[in-house]
Amino acid sequence: MKITFTLNGTSRTVEAEPLARLLDLLREDLGLTGTKEGCGEGECGACTVLMDGMLVASCLVPAAQADGTDISTIEGLGETEGGKLLADAFAEAHAVQCGFCTPGMMMAARQLLQHNPDPTEQEIRHAISGNICRCTGYDMIIDGIQLAARRARERARERGDEIW
Repeated sequence: MKITFTLNGTSRTVEAEPLARLLDLLREDLGLTGTKEGCGEGECGACTVLMDGMLVASCLVPAAQADGTDISTIEGLGETEGGKLLADAFAEAHAVQCGFCTPGMMMAARQLLQHNPDPTEQEIRHAISGNICRCTGYDMIIDGIQLAARRARERARERGDEIW
């Protein structure tokens, strides 16, 4: 079946199997391998993408459901000022170890910071609660998100605009 959607700001039309998952469409058909498959059951967050601005587990979304939507992946986030700021903050805070959870964590962080530029630790913990990390113990990820939020607020004050 033919599916047309916006992917990281670019209109795309692709052929997809009717029962294909969005995760497979992104990784196998479109070569966007930043989105990871962890559990395949929507429990780990490794496959998290934004669909029409909402966090979704792409392993649970039929590809056909993407028709007419706006999809953002870690690759698209990485091209933005906010994504680069998040990546730098994660690296500085040692929030990246094996890296498998990082794309989903960064997508969740971006979603949080877009709606709440000054989150508390509890708000951050809640925002990333759908993502499992087996390496960092979460504290470094929280530190990275707090660092990114602080830097984004500083830039916003300096320039008078938001980066998320």
